[in-house]
Amino acid sequence: MALVNNELYEQYRHLLFSIAYRMLGSAMEAEDMVQEAFLRYENVGDKEIQSPKAYLTTIVTRLCLDQLKSAKTQREQYVGTWLPEPIFTEQVANPEPEETETLSMAFMVLLENLSPVERAVFLLREVFDYDYAAIANIVNKSEVNCRRYYHLAKQYLVERRPRFEPSSDAQTKLVYQFMQAVSEGNMDGLTHVLSEDIVMYADSGGKAPAARIPQRGHQAVIRLLLGVFRLTTPDMRYELHDINGSISLMVWQADALILVMNFEIVNNQITGIRNILNPDKLAFLAHSDTPNEPIDLPSVD
Repeated sequence: MALVNNELYEQYRHLLFSIAYRMLGSAMEAEDMVQEAFLRYENVGDKEIQSPKAYLTTIVTRLCLDQLKSAKTQREQYVGTWLPEPIFTEQVANPEPEETETLSMAFMVLLENLSPVERAVFLLREVFDYDYAAIANIVNKSEVNCRRYYHLAKQYLVERRPRFEPSSDAQTKLVYQFMQAVSEGNMDGLTHVLSEDIVMYADSGGKAPAARIPQRGHQAVIRLLLGVFRLTTPDMRYELHDINGSISLMVWQADALILVMNFEIVNNQITGIRNILNPDKLAFLAHSDTPNEPIDLPSVD
């Protein structure tokens, strides 16, 4: 897309993408929303718009609301567990833990249970610090209703949001220990790094082999993990990156990204593993520029 004002695009692209991604849980759809917002800006023209930021934010939020309403049936019919498209944390968040938490897989799954308007109001207020007057204009609701939407959403999320610990060197070390245990088939080692109430989810969309219901507890999760890693082939490689606010494992087979394993870590134990295997959801990450060099990992034989 040839933009009339590339400076404007660079100034607001990150903000708009960050809003759209959190709204939709899809990086590819978020990009489409951002491109459409700028196209509409161009069609209106600079002279007709008093505040480019306000205009663009309004357009991208309303596009996302329309997208969520039209995608409702598709989400309800999704095969197996639904997880958001994985994305490098640095692409959508600043280093602050509060902002990073809203990218976590667990948090974004919770957002799916809010209505589209509740989600928009909560995110604009909590994450992007818009006042209620601005939010009311964006979502075309009264300020009173926006306050109600916000408090309902916050109450729901506070009651259910899991504990979140941002990525750290200690978490990297723990995942390294996890990979060593898996590579050696060491059940005792896995028992040590996994919490007793570990839950493992898999999102394949019916397009890759995966358990359609969450696996819970040491026995079920360890059995499945050891089975999966026994299928390792010589053309596979493993990279560790910060994805959706958490240390995550990217598994490549030749030049194809086939799995992202996102770890939820609390009190130096892995409490949740979210596996994204749906190739459609891996496409954006596979073609993204890597923000940092991957962390070295032990080989998996």
